[in-house]
Amino acid sequence: MRLQDQQARPFNTPLESGLRLLFALDEAKSKAFDLQRLVSYDYLLVHSGDVEGGPKSLRPAVPFRGGELLVKRELVLAGLDAMFAKELLEKKFEPTGICYRATALTGAFLKLLASTYASSLRERATWVISRFASYTDEMLASYMTDNVGRWGAEFDRLTAIKELEL
Repeated sequence: MRLQDQQARPFNTPLESGLRLLFALDEAKSKAFDLQRLVSYDYLLVHSGDVEGGPKSLRPAVPFRGGELLVKRELVLAGLDAMFAKELLEKKFEPTGICYRATALTGAFLKLLASTYASSLRERATWVISRFASYTDEMLASYMTDNVGRWGAEFDRLTAIKELEL
């Protein structure tokens, strides 16, 4: 298959995930976060509307989107590695494991991005950090676990109602 015959896959690539997380890390200033927290943040950046009081989601709601958390880890890790390779974030070995933090280049790079998508990411990154950065790792994990089952489950209820015979 020739390269031009391949479909471009712009969404949910390591590059896009890494870019989304640069916005969150930049907003967090000098705070460092581990991979599991960043997986949660990536989900929340995309599906912010799932959280009560959150901004409208970047993407339309899809059924079973909560399941993304189960498969997102490798994607996020690859995205973080790509950003690290370009010196747009740093890795630190902490007692709790490897943590990621913005560098001096992160903010400078993000200022160059002036698209509507970049503006939307900035807004959501500000919201994610202000809403969840104060959560301990345990609190965030509990919040995500408590809610993941209902994110996307509204489609199950709609299907059941349609199939109900009166």
